[in-house]
Amino acid sequence: MSPGKKARLYRIAESRYGFLVSPANTLARTVSDLSTIANTLVPESNTSSRPRSSEKGYCPVLIVEDDADLREMMAQLVALEGYQAHTVANGREALDYLRHSQRPEIILLDLMMPVMDGWEFRREQRKDPAIADVPVVVLSALDPSRGADIGAVEFLKKPLDFDHLLALVRQYCP
Repeated sequence: MSPGKKARLYRIAESRYGFLVSPANTLARTVSDLSTIANTLVPESNTSSRPRSSEKGYCPVLIVEDDADLREMMAQLVALEGYQAHTVANGREALDYLRHSQRPEIILLDLMMPVMDGWEFRREQRKDPAIADVPVVVLSALDPSRGADIGAVEFLKKPLDFDHLLALVRQYCP
């Protein structure tokens, strides 16, 4: 993870969640700290239970990102906001998740991934009526015009503005 991304994470963690992350900490330590705080603030729930969309903590968010550090950081930030974060590393895993697990309220989708990229994932998602209407926010370092035909509700350019990302999650997970 770049120093700029780490610095933004430190600022978000300090301003939003009341703790300071030392630049001397490794990313693994930072993610571990966020995980501990998230588990304290948002206890794990049984994802096989019946949907309760009126409960903030129930709202599932699917994060599809091949960069493990970024995927984990986004999951922790989403969890700190009180939502259920589910993560997968590529489009194939995302389709498997959507077809066999809990339906998310929103999908945060990277475009450039191994196995199955974001474009192919969206083509397959749109073909399946059971999952076609799940809203997708594209996250990519590419020019937004490269994702114009993907049918996303929003395109966020990397490096990510985490406040904007969380605002979008709140929009779909009231």
